[in-house]
Amino acid sequence: MNKKMVVSGSHRRLIPILLAIACFCLAAPSAVLAQDSPSCAANPQSRQLDFWLGNWTVTAPGGSITATSKVSLALDQCLLVENWDGGRGHSGENMFAYSPEENAWYGMFADNTGRVHVFSEGKVESGIAEFRGTSHDLKGETVLNKVRVVRIDANRVEQTWQKSTDNGATWTTEFRGAYSRTDR
Repeated sequence: MNKKMVVSGSHRRLIPILLAIACFCLAAPSAVLAQDSPSCAANPQSRQLDFWLGNWTVTAPGGSITATSKVSLALDQCLLVENWDGGRGHSGENMFAYSPEENAWYGMFADNTGRVHVFSEGKVESGIAEFRGTSHDLKGETVLNKVRVVRIDANRVEQTWQKSTDNGATWTTEFRGAYSRTDR
């Protein structure tokens, strides 16, 4: 008897999430590789986002304080994690990591409403980080996401999240936040 597995629409959306989690888990180096390569703490490429570490208040341009953010390191300084609280019950986490084997950055966004975005393309240089990845809107249409984190100075960072429904020909800014350091 040959049975075919049917994946419902809601379960189909879980497949990229599960693949991303599997990639994070499988990317862990073996003990032998860890001995041959520098630790994340000593790898300059892994340290490129350190300007974002700390505690922050986040405001929209021209607005009052609307959110808080704490950016820290995890997994022996290999994973940068942003925990943010947008107020009004909305919170989430952003995770970013550098892969020395691929010379590339990767990221993932998840919030308490169930939204998840995986960023399969990332680049960080001279205080500017940019991550891109695709997701789907509620109608199932493909959306290209672009997140930029820019170091303004030692106590200010700006994050911009843009979306494109025409494969990058035009962009709509969904979020723009000015981060001000609170742990000076």
